[in-house]
Amino acid sequence: MSALFPALTDPAAAGRPDRTALRFGDRSLSYRELAGAAGALAARLGSTGREGRVALWAVPELETAVGAVAALLAGVPVVPLNPRTGQRELAHILADSAPSLVLAAPGAELPAGLAGLERVDIPVHVPVTGDGPVPGGEPVNGEAPAFVVYTSGTTGPPKGAVLPRRAVAATLDALADAWAWTADDVLVHALPLFHVHGLILGILGPLRHGGEVRHLGRFTPEGVGRELAGGGTMLFGVPTMYHRVAESLASDPELVKALAGARLLVSGSAALPLPDHARITAATGRRVVERYGMTETLMNTSVRPDSDARPGTVGLPLRGVDLRLVDDDGSEFDTRDGETIGEIQVRGPNLFTGYLNQPDATAAAFDGDWFRTGDMAVREADGQVRIVGRRATDLIKSGGYKIGAGEIENVLLDHPGVREAAVTGAPDADLGERVVAWVVAADAAAPPSAEELGAHVAAQLAPHKRPREVRFLDALPRNDMGKIMKRALGDD
Repeated sequence: MSALFPALTDPAAAGRPDRTALRFGDRSLSYRELAGAAGALAARLGSTGREGRVALWAVPELETAVGAVAALLAGVPVVPLNPRTGQRELAHILADSAPSLVLAAPGAELPAGLAGLERVDIPVHVPVTGDGPVPGGEPVNGEAPAFVVYTSGTTGPPKGAVLPRRAVAATLDALADAWAWTADDVLVHALPLFHVHGLILGILGPLRHGGEVRHLGRFTPEGVGRELAGGGTMLFGVPTMYHRVAESLASDPELVKALAGARLLVSGSAALPLPDHARITAATGRRVVERYGMTETLMNTSVRPDSDARPGTVGLPLRGVDLRLVDDDGSEFDTRDGETIGEIQVRGPNLFTGYLNQPDATAAAFDGDWFRTGDMAVREADGQVRIVGRRATDLIKSGGYKIGAGEIENVLLDHPGVREAAVTGAPDADLGERVVAWVVAADAAAPPSAEELGAHVAAQLAPHKRPREVRFLDALPRNDMGKIMKRALGDD
């Protein structure tokens, strides 16, 4: 398992050593240069011993990618740190993961909470002396930790999900199978590098397959268009990014052309609203492919580009992944009517090994060897999975019905008077829970009425799914990945 990156461990043998591996703005490294920089740092990190961990100050810069690759070459687990993490959360992560040092870009300003750790600046420009294998440790077992990635902490302090090397390799290879991802692909994205989506899929994925990464640093539709037009073949984004792209299409014909020429557009981390699917496809002739994963599981399913899966689904299980739906009592069912809701459970080589220092939480997360995702879904007649939301925040039990918030949100977003929408449940003496819609109006001076929105939903879905209450906001609360923070909606 030392060869997570064949093109780096022996760039000459892998071919095309002078091909660009990483590009961040006007800064880039070829595979030969990346092998030299990461290899030099790997030799330095190897002296820390493989029982330790290293923290990585994960700014969207070239150095972050080099640091992650170097640690993996050395067999040392990486703890990516979100540069926007608050003082209390950072203190918890450091105490829990106990890294031996912190890797950072030279000149990066670190918070006071990291002052007690040895700092190692990440080298980028290292003299390249040859094309042989890079320095590094002995072969590493597939069960050895590669990353400790901390969850969002919505139900308490963040938990460190320990991701082994075999999970990283299994997920990236399964995505290559599903997407025909090869060394000829050039991936464009602007995702944060402290998370699975941006770092593992968006940086390590191209490097494992011998392709190229172009990171925008800061997302803009113009940057997406420029890089795709300049040779990019794939785009990774989250729904907020694709929404901004969709908003720009009418006034930017070059962006339309660039998207139309891309081989693959992928959205993840949250459901992409159906209106944005429709606008992008209508303007460019390209559809956006959705996939489904979690920190603990990496990737579970994906729509295949050559399939006829309809927008709103996240496809079929990836190679090696088993997926089932279970009822409230834990019993498995295989109803494929697009209506019957169950919790997703998965198993396979993509799973984490557990939560760091939390054996009880790890045990509670599994039903035998099946991981309890907490995500609720239905299956269509062809087996495609459609997620309706999280059990804790998106499953509404109203009048004896199970209602998924996601389908109501999509219908609300199809109303011309709605710019953003979220749906939650609220306690109700009669219904158990009532459906509440949180809406950002397209025109704040003339928002649609609650009655109008309720009738709009009832006309397209079953009447019991209509919102009983509508609350208007200036903006919906979102986290760094663009996900709506529904728990914050009830804090008023």
